[in-house]
Amino acid sequence: MSITTNLSSITRASDVAAAKLAPSKDTNSMGQQDFLKLFTTQLQNQNPLDPTKNEAFVAQLAQFSQLEATTNMATQLTSFVSSQSGDRMLTGAALIGKKVALDDVPVNMIGGQPVQGLISLPNGASGMKLEVLDKSGAVVRQQIIGAQPSGEVTLTWDGKDSAGNLVPDGAYSFKATVTAAGATNLVPVKTLSTVRSVSQTDAASELMVMVDGGRSVKLSSVQRISG
Repeated sequence: MSITTNLSSITRASDVAAAKLAPSKDTNSMGQQDFLKLFTTQLQNQNPLDPTKNEAFVAQLAQFSQLEATTNMATQLTSFVSSQSGDRMLTGAALIGKKVALDDVPVNMIGGQPVQGLISLPNGASGMKLEVLDKSGAVVRQQIIGAQPSGEVTLTWDGKDSAGNLVPDGAYSFKATVTAAGATNLVPVKTLSTVRSVSQTDAASELMVMVDGGRSVKLSSVQRISG
């Protein structure tokens, strides 16, 4: 008795069964039940003259288990990122109303209340000039400051112009020119601005902080926070 004539039909039956059980292209995924049905069909329709070795079946099971574990991990990671996004928003909300130090951000002069600027001088300075500019860029106050040691220098403006008069309320900016080691350069001035809102575009994006004047900056760029 020969069974050779039946081999092709058995092989075709296996192919047909596998095709029926394989997930559609629309789903682009194979669930655990789909895999087990396909795996069982493969066992039932394997070539009796060349059966699949146990090692091959074990390898297929291991690959599916690894894929399933990776998929579950990706799902859990996505959930974790989403939860962290909510935590970041709550943390950022606590900054609303507080003042943060940012480089070259205009300050709001209101009723002659003093405002401060911070300048970092890692190597000190032999001299420094500070200018206060209005929103049009015109200089309203200029002050020459002597030698400064290395470190952070705090500058306070009383809201008066060069003639000693209070300036109108509005946005003003600082400009600092520092002379050190025989060279004169502009250096950034950190100013304290009030946080008005926080936002982020999606769960993976960095939190943005909007301060006075409508400027938005990354939370990571905030260098100092005060009440």
